[in-house]
Amino acid sequence: MTVDYVEFYVEDIETSLKWLVDGYGCAVRATSGDAPGQVRSVVVGQGDVDLVLTEPVEQDHPVAAYVERHGDGVANIGLRVPDAAGAFELAVRGGARPVAAPAERDGVVTASIIGFGDVTHTFVQRPAGSAAYEGHALVAAPGPGAGAGTGLLTVDHFAVVVDPGQIDETVKFYQQALGFDLTLAERIVTGDQAMFIKVVQSKSRAVTLTLIEADASMEAGQVDGFRKDHGGPGVQHMALRTDDILATVAQLAERGIELLSTPDAYYSRLAERVQPDRHTVEELRARNILLDEDHDGQLYQIFAKSVHPRNTIFLEIIERAGASTFGSSNIRSLYEAVETQRHRDGN
Repeated sequence: MTVDYVEFYVEDIETSLKWLVDGYGCAVRATSGDAPGQVRSVVVGQGDVDLVLTEPVEQDHPVAAYVERHGDGVANIGLRVPDAAGAFELAVRGGARPVAAPAERDGVVTASIIGFGDVTHTFVQRPAGSAAYEGHALVAAPGPGAGAGTGLLTVDHFAVVVDPGQIDETVKFYQQALGFDLTLAERIVTGDQAMFIKVVQSKSRAVTLTLIEADASMEAGQVDGFRKDHGGPGVQHMALRTDDILATVAQLAERGIELLSTPDAYYSRLAERVQPDRHTVEELRARNILLDEDHDGQLYQIFAKSVHPRNTIFLEIIERAGASTFGSSNIRSLYEAVETQRHRDGN
């Protein structure tokens, strides 16, 4: 199992294109053309990242209802599998609610289930070498596309905020319906706030969901803020992987992407817990990049500020130098960075 595509439901495609094409250097790969319909879609991406942007044309369509309830956000995560019909049958047998039974289009077989909140999962079985837009009733964009690329290679993971008291049920769902493994469980405390983190991964380890639940016994924080602003559970951020985070971050900064800053004290204390193997502390400090490690190696991370009116979905850039999990100190640093940004914005 791998991530085939990620579909965003958006209020305005042109605004989203400026965010992803102008800001992140994605190329326009396919469009729905001029054919009339209830929605219009555009596929943008780079490397193995394919993002489907879908805008409602008619206001009585489910996409319009999603946008009204949540604003722009991840609404569907496509999961590439060898057998879409078989995966669908196993998922439903494991307790998943069906959305669309297996169907074939242009040689691509798809079937959908409910994942969490209003987010669905679509199993995708496609011939080798077929593009992500095939099976979406889209046509390839002419030419090479408008994006120059910024070194983004693939989707690393999704951070998912769940409702209070639902994290264990969500873990159980992914274990029973999709055969995922629970690979990390922590409670992170930051000042008077706390949250529970549980990571579930596919057997292939290519699909990772970091589940986040606010600790209701502590003060409300950014996890509660996301749920309120988003209108329920959903994808708080999506991480995209690069092989050279310094080069990618430099290009993003030149393109006007605003990245979250990190307190200088973070770098002053960094040497006490980890020595960077791939980049120097000064290089990390200059770009506000976080560093952590696990038993397999190191990882480098930075988070972009949300550009959406509700201050919800945002992107993360990550470089893995062997690390296969997530350092708890970086999870804590992300939490603190987002809290700092919320206070600066008066949110």
